[in-house]
Amino acid sequence: MAPDSRKRHVVSYENMSEELAAIFNEKYPRGFSDYLQDLVKYTKPDGTPFNAVTIETPDSIYLVKIKVKTDDAEALERWLEGEEDAENEEVAGSSDSGSDGTLPDDNISQYGGDDDGGDN
Repeated sequence: MAPDSRKRHVVSYENMSEELAAIFNEKYPRGFSDYLQDLVKYTKPDGTPFNAVTIETPDSIYLVKIKVKTDDAEALERWLEGEEDAENEEVAGSSDSGSDGTLPDDNISQYGGDDDGGDN
């Protein structure tokens, strides 16, 4: 079997040409959920990893780099210990609300009813 003589390129998803973007959209019309199983982790010579999918054209083969956010071990530890929930409550201001967890104004009848003309 003859070796593949097509040129090989690495390009980031954000920097794809319009032609390559059209081919990418044809191969993965529903976006991220389509290429998750095709995502491969590669390692650069300096040791840093990146994730990419392969897109082939008649004259080239492209590795399209996809940014993937992975869980940070420290963030995962904080979440497991419940520290993140405490930080989120402080940011959201729920620590200033009533100690019983109710909203400041729990009279929901003032917020309207079925007479707003929506589904008649």
